[in-house]
Amino acid sequence: MRRILAILMENEPGSLSRIVGLFSQRAFNIESLTVAPTADNSLSRMTITTIGDDHVLEQIVKQVNKLIDVIKIIDITDRQHIERELLLVKIAAMNDKTRTEVKRLADIFRGNIVDIGKGVYTVQLTGTADKLNAFITAIQNETEVIESARSGSVGMSRGDKALRI
Repeated sequence: MRRILAILMENEPGSLSRIVGLFSQRAFNIESLTVAPTADNSLSRMTITTIGDDHVLEQIVKQVNKLIDVIKIIDITDRQHIERELLLVKIAAMNDKTRTEVKRLADIFRGNIVDIGKGVYTVQLTGTADKLNAFITAIQNETEVIESARSGSVGMSRGDKALRI
């Protein structure tokens, strides 16, 4: 089962390593990981997306919660939540037909062309993993994908529920 964990932790060297180490020790794969400082620079927010058994995940959550750097951890999977990823994709656009099709697909998926080079367009797209995957599939039917980079999931609970001290 796919799980999304949101972790509020102290912004200290080694914090990320200790959390990832717990997953590694249990041979639990991390599908995506994003981390950045919050509005309070002494704190960081980490989002981990993983797939696995509920029992093992429960043990990992308990162990992560015991780490001194961790302030709070929540599983937002079963709550109403907002989830987004960022995709940058470099696409071959060698002729007018291909360029027109790349622009059309970027518009359909509400993406932006953020860079234009000689025969190459770079498109930025945000949304759910399914939306990004659908864009990649659609664009591959039209032209070559030269390179892509994805941020991984970032998520938070909807409404007044918040991950804070």
